[in-house]
Amino acid sequence: METFREPLTKEEEALYLTRFASGDMEARNTLVEHNLRLVAHIAKKYRQGDWDGEDLISIGTIGLIKAINTFNSKSGNRLVTYASKCIENEILMYLRSEKKKSREVSIYEPIGTDKEGNSIHLLDVIEADSYDYAAAFDLNNELRWLYHNMDKVLTPQEFDLIKKRYGILGEKELTQRELAEILGISRSYVSRIEKKCLQKLRTALYQA
Repeated sequence: METFREPLTKEEEALYLTRFASGDMEARNTLVEHNLRLVAHIAKKYRQGDWDGEDLISIGTIGLIKAINTFNSKSGNRLVTYASKCIENEILMYLRSEKKKSREVSIYEPIGTDKEGNSIHLLDVIEADSYDYAAAFDLNNELRWLYHNMDKVLTPQEFDLIKKRYGILGEKELTQRELAEILGISRSYVSRIEKKCLQKLRTALYQA
């Protein structure tokens, strides 16, 4: 059973928030570690059916990091109050995205039959030679749309991460480990954020 660190006292929280505001990334990591119990508690409320608890905790942790990065200590509220909303919002966005994906047509789903009565799947159409030109045209349009809309779909921080991760728009391509060192977070966090960004772009593209 995974154990989590005890929550920080009000005084300890204020101290680490002040240190983080001064650029101390270790202070930010401490705030994350001592609030993981909160993430697990909120994630537990949404764990049902096929939803993986570990995935929900990972997604919720992204919300926690966002909360710490944007928290205003002068607001008079505790970090836990603000973070709870951010964590829950991140999990809800993830669940809505996953539900939308589950309603999408599978490439293996039958879409008709041929002259001999055999099932034709979407994959068969995509792989057909006659589809190559249309596919290339669609792909070109999709890439053009993404280049012009990435900065609108993603937050500035997410946009910067994706540019560096894939070496686009003049940026040098970096590995997840290299990005983790630059951002001061673990490689697994980079992987989760990258996955979330790609899902946001995919969803936006479907809705365009």
